[in-house]
Amino acid sequence: MRGEKRIYERDVIIETISRLLIPFIQLFALYVIIHGAGGPGGGFQGGVIFASSFVLYLVVFGLAAAGKRFPEGANTALMSTGVYLYAGVGLLCILVTLGAAEYLNYGYIPLTHMFEENRALGMDLVEIGIGITVMAVITEIFFNLVWKKEEEGGKEE
Repeated sequence: MRGEKRIYERDVIIETISRLLIPFIQLFALYVIIHGAGGPGGGFQGGVIFASSFVLYLVVFGLAAAGKRFPEGANTALMSTGVYLYAGVGLLCILVTLGAAEYLNYGYIPLTHMFEENRALGMDLVEIGIGITVMAVITEIFFNLVWKKEEEGGKEE
């Protein structure tokens, strides 16, 4: 049994339910990211939920299909985009406060004329950056673990 390789058949019910469920998981993740500044949740939690949709896709449809749907280059670009968004908001705050070194003081970002709206928009941008980065990193970790496992499985035969 140890040397045998199990071949699983496709399950139409699991694939169909997953195809229906994944968009709702991603929509809920976006909700958690956006509403994290004012309530429970945030970028990290939303990023983990978003990454779970990619993990579900990988588990149900396999590594080849998941690799085509979410290539490694896109994942790398998303990792850096999230970090740049987070750091960019912080640097914009420093530039707008004229060097007062108020990193991530969202109220002074010149997005609207209202102080509270600027704070909310700044927090949302930071939460989105965190969510993008966490989603991409967790997805990359899971993909790398699966690839390593498949490479080890291929060497045994």
